[in-house]
Amino acid sequence: MIMADRKALIKRKTNEVDISGELNIDGIGKSRIVTGFEPLNHLLTLFSFHGLFDLELEAKGDLAHHIIEDVGIAIGKAFKQALQEKTGINRYGCFSVTMDEVVVEVNIDISGRPKLHQEISAANADQIREVLAHEAFDNENFTFKDANEFLNAFVQHLGISLVYIVKSGPADLHHILEALFKAMGKALDQATQVDPRRKGVPSTKGLID
Repeated sequence: MIMADRKALIKRKTNEVDISGELNIDGIGKSRIVTGFEPLNHLLTLFSFHGLFDLELEAKGDLAHHIIEDVGIAIGKAFKQALQEKTGINRYGCFSVTMDEVVVEVNIDISGRPKLHQEISAANADQIREVLAHEAFDNENFTFKDANEFLNAFVQHLGISLVYIVKSGPADLHHILEALFKAMGKALDQATQVDPRRKGVPSTKGLID
């Protein structure tokens, strides 16, 4: 069973940014994403493709920080709107993605209680932390800090708990972020899918904010 029309328009216009587009949770993974940052375009394309979400997005604005954060806000709000009352959804999702020697696991709970948490359990954890702190994505003007700003805004405005674990791999920001966004798409796809056995909201409270 799939709920009808789990779609939302994306519209966010402030003195700093102008963002528009459309989201379809029950899509086929097609996307058209223009943010002005090729690494972010690429990561969101991976997220959409592997999560089977249809996502159109165009964003422009003044500062990189504003655009990246507000894209996270806009997409998070769109998912929350498209999920409506969250009736029948699985709520939880977990997926681990391997890219060469990199392994990243993402765990999601559509809880209404936003929380973003990172762990690094790889043997070379210190080296990975150093890369996350200082390396740019393929020498472009996009860093792990930028990705984290997007994730924080996305998590806050969708209202999910998201825990991700970098389990192994060389210190390679490109592969870590690609694995993270792929795993996030797969885990969110699991969490948003409808279980026909579930007749109401998947919470004993009867409500997910």
